[in-house]
Amino acid sequence: MAKSSPAVLRARDLLVGYGESADSAVCPPISVTIPPGAALAVVGANGSGKSTFLRAVVGLLPALGGTIELLGRAVDEREADFRAAVATVMDEDAAFPALTVREHLLLLARGHGVAQASELVTTLTREFGIAERERAMPTALSSGQRRRMLLAAAFVRPRRVLVLDEPEQRLDAGMRDRLGERLAAERRSGVTVVMATHDPVLVERVATHALVITDEQARQAKPRAALDLIETL
Repeated sequence: MAKSSPAVLRARDLLVGYGESADSAVCPPISVTIPPGAALAVVGANGSGKSTFLRAVVGLLPALGGTIELLGRAVDEREADFRAAVATVMDEDAAFPALTVREHLLLLARGHGVAQASELVTTLTREFGIAERERAMPTALSSGQRRRMLLAAAFVRPRRVLVLDEPEQRLDAGMRDRLGERLAAERRSGVTVVMATHDPVLVERVATHALVITDEQARQAKPRAALDLIETL
């Protein structure tokens, strides 16, 4: 019998929140196991704990209880190997303010040892519709343009895991469609995707698993048949 692939993401009774004790957890305990090349959609109402969970996944918040592992080890964003493997879109201000859009993307690509970095940056700025804004500073971009720049930054570097907090925010319908195609292609190539989202179309196109964080009333609703439901909290 062939050995099963190790889990990329594994959480057991994970409690997340911004306090110092389990009493400050923002949602019930989370237990999930995600294999390589899968896509987990974390869905739920605003304030349900989706973003907090993602911040724990990438090591920006310590667990208040339980355990979490990414790529077979305890999460520690201080480790170079961890940062090299995990690409994120979490923070709207995650850009170098003194660099242009192109300079920012080139720095990320070259810092991660990407061959033909200039060509890749050109391809991504065209794909995300910001080619005409390559020489602009991040502060001069619209909110939608900044979101597209941050998405391009996630794809300009090597990655084994993509962690995205509502990547569809401030994107028009055409760009959302292209993002769905890109994320589905990432998953097929073996990259594991973990995303919080409010977009049901994005969930349907990309997700192989779902974690639903919801209230007691909605908890009675039947989950989407197309998804492998991990847990409803």
